[in-house]
Amino acid sequence: MSQRTGERAKPPGAACWPSKTGAPIPYAPGDGPYDPNDAEADRAWLAQADLVRHGKVVRRGKRGPQKNPTKKLVSLRLSPEVIDHFKSTGPGWQTRIDGALLESIKKKA
Repeated sequence: MSQRTGERAKPPGAACWPSKTGAPIPYAPGDGPYDPNDAEADRAWLAQADLVRHGKVVRRGKRGPQKNPTKKLVSLRLSPEVIDHFKSTGPGWQTRIDGALLESIKKKA
């Protein structure tokens, strides 16, 4: 994606989409990574390209293997004071709640 407009980035040195007239795009082997008139090459290039948003590479596909065992998703009602306390400490407040609960379990064991 283009960093400025949110559009998909075009390969360097080539306009990868056909012209409005349907005429082939002039291409020489030194012009870019592939022939812009070859639809399959266009798809292959876009499939391997990195997606960039706000200057950061955004990974495509599935999430990688977990460093720790996967946690279970639950719905939990907590008092507003608990939520406010943990949120006031910044990002990662849910992880800190998990840590506090784990500490409580270990103290009782």
